[in-house]
Amino acid sequence: MIDKKKSDLACRFCDTPLKIIFADLGMSPPCQSQVSPEQLGEPEKFYPLVAYVCENCFLVQLPEYIDPAEIFTEYAYFSSYSDSWLNHVKNYTELMCSKFNLDGNSSVVELASNDGYLLQYFASRGVPVLGVEPAQNVADVAIKKGIPTIRRFFGKGTAMELVRENGKADLIVGNNVLAHVPDINDFVSGMKILLKDNGVITMEFPHLMRLMERNQFDTIYHEHYSYLSFLTVGKIFSFHGLRLFDVEELETHGGSIRIYACHAENDQKPTTQNANNLKEVEIKKGFERLDTYSSFTLKIINTKRQLLEHLIKIKSEGKTIVGYGAPGKGNTLLNYCGIRTDFLDYTVDRNPYKQGNYLAGTHIPIYSPDKIKETKPDYIFILPWNLKDEIIDQMGYVRKWGAKFIVPIPEVAEY
Repeated sequence: MIDKKKSDLACRFCDTPLKIIFADLGMSPPCQSQVSPEQLGEPEKFYPLVAYVCENCFLVQLPEYIDPAEIFTEYAYFSSYSDSWLNHVKNYTELMCSKFNLDGNSSVVELASNDGYLLQYFASRGVPVLGVEPAQNVADVAIKKGIPTIRRFFGKGTAMELVRENGKADLIVGNNVLAHVPDINDFVSGMKILLKDNGVITMEFPHLMRLMERNQFDTIYHEHYSYLSFLTVGKIFSFHGLRLFDVEELETHGGSIRIYACHAENDQKPTTQNANNLKEVEIKKGFERLDTYSSFTLKIINTKRQLLEHLIKIKSEGKTIVGYGAPGKGNTLLNYCGIRTDFLDYTVDRNPYKQGNYLAGTHIPIYSPDKIKETKPDYIFILPWNLKDEIIDQMGYVRKWGAKFIVPIPEVAEY
């Protein structure tokens, strides 16, 4: 655990002391960890889950309570287990190759490349690729797929080493990684070093504006160090000599944005109207005013009460509820709301790496999705609500015995 006192907390970008609480979710275990059967009787580590907003740059952030090596060295999330996500990155690959004329003479580097889920599509088109992934277990899977991958955290040091060994990149990709880095200055300055003069960076991450509008408090967990608006990201990149010239709003992960960046001195990529429009929207919605952030905690408390009331009603009727999925956001939700096996008999997940273990903190057992066919529950509680449509379609057979689906965010609903 990082030895920082509350009074010593400072913004990870601008070093302003952090005083304003954005969301207080109590104590929670590391979100992507599971408990093995042998560990059930052992003590678990819980850490404060309190997010702050910087009153200077308006970066919403979680203090670095846990050493990143503890979270990311052995990682339980494998990107390839979501069909909709694979379709998303396949479409992205086609768009990038067309938009920036990427071919066999180009170089694509992905930061936090996971199990090769994205780079495999560039490689299949003959575009040279390299993955940078700190988690050895998922990096090993990528290497077995034939995706060149180095196992380390990215920053200035790694960037300089990559430039010496492989040269600079035409395209640097980062999907759901910018929010995961504790030293955001080191990370962004590393991209500046690695990028070719006319190269492009694209980063996708959950949009803070959507998180707040859609009440997605369960996406706050220890591996997400930062919660990003377009305005604040623009300040961070500008400080390191990079310019955001375009942006796309996406529906992935409950509402994300894909930013496009280039060197600040690159005048061949004019700033688009999309980028100007999103800045204006965030300014109008108050993302540069502290009072905009102050009411979020009340929304969280109300959602917890409504969800527990709904589950208590179902259980009082003698009905059974099981979970679907074992995502990080599920651990935040279940631990904050105090939902354990008194509400959910078990949960299921397609990832065999998780099956046979138990959710951290709540000790809800994780099985294969086949378990649902055996037990025929009355309700299926969808923890990865961002994949709601995909899961409901996959699990359509449960309608045969009259089962219903429960989705907790933005507010509890049945399907």
